Amino acid sequence: MIANPQRYRMTPEEYLEWEPTQEIRYEYSDGEVFAMTGGSKPHNRIALNLASDLNTHLQDSSCEVYIADVKVKISSVRSYHYPDVVVTCDSRDQESNQFIQYPCLIVELLSPSTEAYDRGSKFAKYRKLKTLQEYVLIQSETIGVECFRRNQQGFWVLYPYEKGDTFLDAIASGGNPQDRAASLTLESVNFSVSLEALYRRVTFDYKS
Repeated sequence: MIANPQRYRMTPEEYLEWEPTQEIRYEYSDGEVFAMTGGSKPHNRIALNLASDLNTHLQDSSCEVYIADVKVKISSVRSYHYPDVVVTCDSRDQESNQFIQYPCLIVELLSPSTEAYDRGSKFAKYRKLKTLQEYVLIQSETIGVECFRRNQQGFWVLYPYEKGDTFLDAIASGGNPQDRAASLTLESVNFSVSLEALYRRVTFDYKS
């Protein structure tokens, strides 16, 4: 989650030197820094569930899974962002301990205060990453997932997932239309997880 931007500007180099000395995390966008605020318990649990399952799935591969505290650098728009979950399978990312530049998968957990930003300008920046194959948005106050996948023509195609749905990608691959088991498929890392597993041990708070 993001709070208000700080009212001063700095270069990317200054940001990388300054940010590790701060008590909280900051994102950077073309000269401005933005304080990161904490997420809800469901937000944290869902991200942890997915990252844990991805890490197990990829443990014998060259891919690496990171959660919350690792930045993604987008050089073309002078930005650094902290995704909730990010996966890289590119050996070039071993050259830096500060950030990732070549992710194949980025996941953001949605909240009312950040949803518009995650869907809009942040996604526009992430699309500049040539290695990025999938961008996933996960609801943290209800059950719902949207996977944006880059096709062979370079266009981003939306695959929505909701509780009880028969999902289009399952049908397209020969799945049974009567199979109501909702599963999220991530082609970038050859991984599939049920929504039940993704939201395991998550309790939603509907109180105002």
